[in-house]
Amino acid sequence: MNDIQSILSIAKRTIETESKAVQNLVNLLDEQFAHAVQHILESQGRVVVSGVGKSAIIASKIVATLNSTGTPAIFMHAADAIHGDLGTIQKNDVVVCISKSGNTPEIKALLPLIKIAKNKLIGITGNMDSVLAKQADFVLNTFVEKEACPNNLAPTTSTSAQLAMGDALAISLLELRGFSSADFAKYHPGGALGKKLYLRVADIVAQNQKPEVNVNSSVKEVIVEISEKMLGVTAVLEDNKVVGVVTDGDIRRMLSKHNNIGELTARDIMTSDPKSVDVDTLAVKALEILQSKGISQLLAFENGSYAGVVHIHNLINEGIL
Repeated sequence: MNDIQSILSIAKRTIETESKAVQNLVNLLDEQFAHAVQHILESQGRVVVSGVGKSAIIASKIVATLNSTGTPAIFMHAADAIHGDLGTIQKNDVVVCISKSGNTPEIKALLPLIKIAKNKLIGITGNMDSVLAKQADFVLNTFVEKEACPNNLAPTTSTSAQLAMGDALAISLLELRGFSSADFAKYHPGGALGKKLYLRVADIVAQNQKPEVNVNSSVKEVIVEISEKMLGVTAVLEDNKVVGVVTDGDIRRMLSKHNNIGELTARDIMTSDPKSVDVDTLAVKALEILQSKGISQLLAFENGSYAGVVHIHNLINEGIL
């Protein structure tokens, strides 16, 4: 059983078992799900998600997804709830309890306390005959025929179903709230994901020097400007307006074509009609332009005036690429 094909067979069987169970959730969705979503939308409180064991881990992930997509949520371990943490649940909160069997002792002990407090209860369970299913105001059915574990013991398929149902809940709420990419950026300001949503060309340009020469500048002056500003390019200006660019590639092509470069100027070697972008453009959009054009730099403009250069290396350093 240690050969490669046997190992791959086990892995494929596991994934197929779990994927079939998740796909079957489509057949289990009913009006209970829709009512649960509507109630959360109308609620003035948070979503408190609880569970024990592996279900508690899934509950934590669902909380993270809800928080990041515009629905305030908090995790409460069911065992801790009945030993002092019940105060986590506030007056207007909606409680979500997750349990495969729906008869977990900690969950059973928690349910009457939720009812006494008159909080609405959403149950996520694979057992529609369980205590949780019977006492919940809304029940989300996550029934699975079997776990991927060959002994049908280790929570695998069941937790995949719970996770998928939680994602369905979060995304439904996201779309109904009209949660936009701009909203998403507010909740994800750090890392590459956040930067793709808020970082603009202006933020990049501000970090760079601003290379520029006159159309009548000598080749030596052009080379010095490109070297000093370290962006592999310089804008070429005439009467304070950009008329072209000279890149390090233009310099190499010039050297291959001309033996005597002493009398050449920027105008003679520049590329007219350079590719450009507005400073308000998202950095990720600038990257798309660079990649589609097969170039390394873009000139940036603000209100029609030359503002600087954004280089693909800037975007790599920011983690955009």
